[in-house]
Amino acid sequence: MRQRRFGAELRRLREAADMSAPTAANLLGTTRTVVSNIEAGRFGISEERLRRLASIYQCDDEDLVDALARMTGGRNRGWWEEYRGKIPPGFLDVSEMEHDAVRLRTVQTAHLPGLFQTEDHARAVFQLFTPPLPRLEVELRIAHRLARQQVLTGSDPTPYVGVIHEAALRVQLGGRDVARAQLNRLLEASEWDNVTLLVIPFATGGFPLFGDSAVLYAEAANAHLDTVHMDSPTGAVFVDSPTQLAHFRKRLDLAEQAALSQESSRDYIHRILKDL
Repeated sequence: MRQRRFGAELRRLREAADMSAPTAANLLGTTRTVVSNIEAGRFGISEERLRRLASIYQCDDEDLVDALARMTGGRNRGWWEEYRGKIPPGFLDVSEMEHDAVRLRTVQTAHLPGLFQTEDHARAVFQLFTPPLPRLEVELRIAHRLARQQVLTGSDPTPYVGVIHEAALRVQLGGRDVARAQLNRLLEASEWDNVTLLVIPFATGGFPLFGDSAVLYAEAANAHLDTVHMDSPTGAVFVDSPTQLAHFRKRLDLAEQAALSQESSRDYIHRILKDL
């Protein structure tokens, strides 16, 4: 996903310069096939070649070029690489996206955010799969999900704003004891300086993004490189079109406005916990 995102941005820069792929290839001293493969994310390029392309496209956004330069040099060998080939690649793409983000925003209507799930809650989620996942894969997915949480708890925690619908809070995955432990975990996380958790009660009715079970918006160091991740029955879906990103930012703003305040959200979770 990271490489495809890189290539898509280069294609946008070329199109903004009103330049054809053959012309770009000629100025770069390569073939049209190479330019097409770069833009399709089939392989990466060096920082030097990236900066040459930016010059060819007359891109004067130095912050964007620097951000793209940091994406060159091959795949980032992050902690998630130990799971490559063991769990679906979309899980690893999400890990890398979260790792690189300067802020995370999400709306969850059916499930609780993975970055706050307890081990028992995560196990209950993965045990719902049909056909059932092999036991080893379940354990690998759980370990990966717990490792993702370091973006919020590490030495340089990422700011996070999460909107959670009451439906996701009331589903007792794994039973009553697991559900109680999970809600306590959310209450604990809601006190962290970098975390804002907001609840939308049933009584609120409809709101933007209500029909989407999970939307994650990762803000990049340069806004041009923001990315949205959504769950789907067929796997992870990533969105990076500027128009679509603008729509998602607006919907997230409206969903956050529809939610209770941070303090009222904590009180609401406490009340749900008492009902268990």
